[in-house]
Amino acid sequence: MKITNTSLNGVMIIEPRVFHDERGYFFESFNEKSFKENITSDVSFKQDNQSRSVKGVLRGLHYQVAPFAQGKLVRCVSGEVFDVAVDIRKDSHTYGQWVSVVLSEENKKQLWIPPGFAHGFLTLSEHAEFQYKTTNYYSPTHERCIKWNDADLNIEWPAMEYIISEKDQHGSIFSSLNLKDE
Repeated sequence: MKITNTSLNGVMIIEPRVFHDERGYFFESFNEKSFKENITSDVSFKQDNQSRSVKGVLRGLHYQVAPFAQGKLVRCVSGEVFDVAVDIRKDSHTYGQWVSVVLSEENKKQLWIPPGFAHGFLTLSEHAEFQYKTTNYYSPTHERCIKWNDADLNIEWPAMEYIISEKDQHGSIFSSLNLKDE
C-alpha cells in the first residue's frame, strides 16, 4: 500500500497494491494492521456506509460534532467522484483549507479523512457507488453541513450541472461556524 500525505495534516491518499492477471484483479481494500501503522492515532471503525449517486450529485460538506465526530476512510467502488476534505480544526494552521482527489473504480485510491474535517463529493461518472468506513456512529442531532459553494472556502468543483439535496443547499456559512465544542 502506498500512502501519500496531502497538504492537510492527517488527510492521506491510500493506494492499494493491485494484482492483475487474465482473470481480473485482486487487492486488499483494508488491513487494520497496515492502516494503524501509517495513521498517527489509534483508529477503530464503527460503521460502514455505501451510497449510489448519478452524475452531478454533489453531497456535502458534512461533518459531525463531538461526541460523535467521525473520521472517514472513503473510496469509490464503481464510477468516479471528485472528493473533498475541508479542515475545520480551529487550532490548525490549515484551518479553512481544502484538498481534493479523484477517486474511481479504475484508480482504486482511498482517502483517509480524520475527525475535524468536513467532507463532500461530486459524482463525475454516469453513476458512482461510494463506500466509507466511519470511526463513530451516525447521529442526526450531531450532524452538520457547510454550504458546498461557500465563498470563503472557494472549492473548485468541476463545472457541470449539480444535483444537490435540500439539506445541503441550506448548509451553514463557513465563517459562521461555532466549533468551540466540536
